[in-house]
Amino acid sequence: MPAATRNTDTRRTILDTARRIMAHKGYSAVGINEVLAAAGVPKGSFYHYFTSKDAFGEAMLRSYFADYVADMDAVLARSGQSAAERLMAYWQQWRETQSAEGCQGRCLVVKLGAEVSDLSEAMRLTLKEGTSTIVDRIERTITDGLADRSLSVDDDPRAVAQALYDMWLGASVMCKIHRSLAPLDTATAVTRKLLGLQTG
Repeated sequence: MPAATRNTDTRRTILDTARRIMAHKGYSAVGINEVLAAAGVPKGSFYHYFTSKDAFGEAMLRSYFADYVADMDAVLARSGQSAAERLMAYWQQWRETQSAEGCQGRCLVVKLGAEVSDLSEAMRLTLKEGTSTIVDRIERTITDGLADRSLSVDDDPRAVAQALYDMWLGASVMCKIHRSLAPLDTATAVTRKLLGLQTG
């Protein structure tokens, strides 16, 4: 295997391992040595791949958003469904993902957003960019839904998209606090109302 491919694979292994651990424990509570040990990578090699822990955190978030958006695009590009159906499928997938492991979820924005935004400007900007990309796709799907008449909104599609994303993030935090899916059920019901969809 070429050295460049090996380096890329090792870097990805470190990032994926860190993502899994930090989704449970947060950013500050996790040391580099813990990540490297779990990844099976020699301790001395970290700075071969990352210049600092902040640079590593930024890379981890970029990797997370790339995977997240790819999954999101797959749901929102499903054929044979209206825009409203595709958008509700996205929220259903969010609900299922966030309900994993006793409502611990796997969303790094929920887990790390407030923490790292106060620690690192670079990581905050990465979160801002990543979440804006998600809202872009929600907005686009709402616009498609207006075109195919599968949904209706009373405000600008961008404003509705941002409100929906903000609501689902908040509901996910409340889900973790209460160890209950009730906040996500409420978010689903409100989402349907905001999109002019019948309940049920």
